[in-house]
Amino acid sequence: MEKRTDKNSYTILFAVIMVVVVGALLAFTASSLKPNITENQRLEKQQNILYAMGINDNDESNAIFISTDKAPEAFKSNIKDQLVITIDSNGKIIKTQTRDEYVAETKQEPYLIDVKKEQANAKQGQPRKLPLFVGERDGKTYYVAPIYGKGLWDAIWGYVALDKDMVVQGAYFDHKGETPGLGANIKQRYFMDDFEGEHLLSESGVFKGITVAKGNADPKNTDKTDNAVDAIAGATITGDGVTAMIKSDLKLYKPYFDTLKNN
Repeated sequence: MEKRTDKNSYTILFAVIMVVVVGALLAFTASSLKPNITENQRLEKQQNILYAMGINDNDESNAIFISTDKAPEAFKSNIKDQLVITIDSNGKIIKTQTRDEYVAETKQEPYLIDVKKEQANAKQGQPRKLPLFVGERDGKTYYVAPIYGKGLWDAIWGYVALDKDMVVQGAYFDHKGETPGLGANIKQRYFMDDFEGEHLLSESGVFKGITVAKGNADPKNTDKTDNAVDAIAGATITGDGVTAMIKSDLKLYKPYFDTLKNN
């Protein structure tokens, strides 16, 4: 007896089988690629941190990472410790752990801490972990902090290198989906280089952050104590996002930098 295959039941059965097969293939592919994805994320974060410290392959005008084959050794030789500062909902430091202490407790490297997830935890009143990378280059100590925020279309983030007085020594910014030629230019050297030398604190030691200012009265960025840099033309909302993440995220580190001054 001939079987009919034009019934709805056959169509549904075929669809179910295809979903199962395709789902299994996708799951297998994701599982197979996970080690490579994790390794690429690790290398990219190392490159970001090193870039903020000035360890990069920049030419006269372009921002260029140190190569992936050199990044692990450069990270190992220049990053002297990876601290994890845990703060409560009021911004008070609960504890500060070295890299070895944190890994022993969590089995995770501090530079793999998900800053976005920590922000979400803090909004729910949970303690927040703040990674801080202590590096040395040419006899100088750098403190590199990751920051995360929202641009015009999607996420923006960065790494900012500071000295013990919270003066910016270098910065790297990136984005997920900002407009090419406009907001996407936050990762261009002419914008990132403007942050070098900028003060996060006022003369009296109050945290002020840095404002990406449209119509800034200092377009050549000669005044490093005005807590402002010139905005990117046509990218007001992205610039506001950079301002917000600097002021909200870097302010959380001030209690730690206060301890450095007291030591």
